[in-house]
Amino acid sequence: MSRALSRHAPERDAASRPTVPFRQFIVKVHGRCNLACSYCYVYAGPDHTWRDRPAATPPAVLARTVDRIAEHAAAHRLPRVSLVLHGGEPLLAGAERLADLTRGLRARLAPDCAVHAVVQTNGTLLTARRIDLLADAGIRVGVSLDGGLARHNAARVDHAGRPAWPAAVRGARLLAAHRPEAYAGVLAVVNTRQDPVETYESLLSLDPPALDLLLPDGNWSAPPPGMRTGGEESTPYGDWLAAVFDRWWHAPRRETRIRLFEECVALLLGRPAATEALGLAPFDAVVVETDGAIEQADALKSAYHGAAATGLDVFRHSFEDALAHPPIADRQRGADTLAAECRSCAVLAVCGGGQYAHRYRAGRGFLNPSVYCADLRRFIRHVHRRLAEVSRRPPATAVEDRTP
Repeated sequence: MSRALSRHAPERDAASRPTVPFRQFIVKVHGRCNLACSYCYVYAGPDHTWRDRPAATPPAVLARTVDRIAEHAAAHRLPRVSLVLHGGEPLLAGAERLADLTRGLRARLAPDCAVHAVVQTNGTLLTARRIDLLADAGIRVGVSLDGGLARHNAARVDHAGRPAWPAAVRGARLLAAHRPEAYAGVLAVVNTRQDPVETYESLLSLDPPALDLLLPDGNWSAPPPGMRTGGEESTPYGDWLAAVFDRWWHAPRRETRIRLFEECVALLLGRPAATEALGLAPFDAVVVETDGAIEQADALKSAYHGAAATGLDVFRHSFEDALAHPPIADRQRGADTLAAECRSCAVLAVCGGGQYAHRYRAGRGFLNPSVYCADLRRFIRHVHRRLAEVSRRPPATAVEDRTP
């Protein structure tokens, strides 16, 4: 099957685009984790900056971060901000501290600026009391798992090598039963060694209102598991995602939301979608580390030591200063800063070049297609076909399918 291409040509006046403010603030409330997952890019990857930073974020850093967020929101008259409480394992900081931080931010913002707060946890420390503290403070809880079965989570162990699964699944089920309104969903990294449909259905058993399916943080110099980056093209991750998409798409009712799928569909239909994994929307997230350092997205730490650093911190610099940091500014300029192969690609408007960290190649930096380039094409064209099957006309963003 072949369809006409809709090539969204990059704007040539990218440098004159207005700056898009930060809307998502990822605050590291604790810099250590109670687990020792073998694949963790933070603690087992090439970046070791965490070793020299405080374990628990000092109160002065949190207070100054609140001030900086409020300053940025006021300067740009933001109607809402997203506060992501992160780690390490953020619950090591204490649920009370997370609740106080969130309430403090709401108190500092204008009355018409909403705060969407979420904590991303491995689930092992969730108790009814902690869930209540978070929920009562308007904080939703996301749980990170590798699947809904014990064998899916074999790599998730504590520092003594004991499996984290029993405590994690207990926490996820308690959250779903005790305060379902505070359940943000489950985040899972794709593992092509596991059956895609079984993995998806096992996660459904945990009653998540939403799923985030993330590709492993690999690149051209450190390829993800099972990836061949030379010779014959293969698409293990695209195949995996396509299989889950079909199970999700053809279900008699929508069993859960999957952000990657929903945003791929939206982009193919010509609608705006905001995600780091797909599309050409300007990047609008920033990280504050436990010592107050302002950094780019954590995933960059999978590339090389110091890749996420900006040299800025909340005590001496504003988030406006961070917007002017060259790598961050470049990520707001759309297709003009992508590799030539990406700018001429039929799926550019949907793929957007893939996640920034996945483009890295030692000696060439980030001016490359994603290491998942073939997988993303495979997945996007698969979704395109499914949309075309149920519509009398092709999606607004058409893509040519050169596969048999």
